Amino acid sequence: MKLKKRKSDCPIHFGLELFGDKWTLLIIRDLMFKGKHYFGDFINSEEKIATNVLSDRLALLEKEGIIAMFKDENHKQKIVYKLTTKGIDLMPVLVEIIMWSAKYDKDTAVEMEFVRNYNKDRGALIRQISSRLIDELGVL
Repeated sequence: MKLKKRKSDCPIHFGLELFGDKWTLLIIRDLMFKGKHYFGDFINSEEKIATNVLSDRLALLEKEGIIAMFKDENHKQKIVYKLTTKGIDLMPVLVEIIMWSAKYDKDTAVEMEFVRNYNKDRGALIRQISSRLIDELGVL
């Protein structure tokens, strides 16, 4: 197997190779903050991702170990998508993007309670959300 040569060892370049398009981060957002777990849930997001793009990004995120796919226990034909611990570790990055948007986007949809909780204790906010996601993940 031939290894793909990296163009750069820059850590920002490394992240952009995976997260360099809006759809990838929006899928992670939906899993992390909006409780979405099914293909149809992502399709119904307000940004209206195309089904082929969604399929491609879900496959990429699974390949990279950011999400895991499970058969739904109640509906065996349905697939449930969940963040892995590697995906949950992106929590601080997304929280900082949210807070940056809260500061600079006058029309942002960031809830003021989120901003207050961040300003009160950033670490506690991240631990609370991470704990919920780890509980959702269950045993892999």
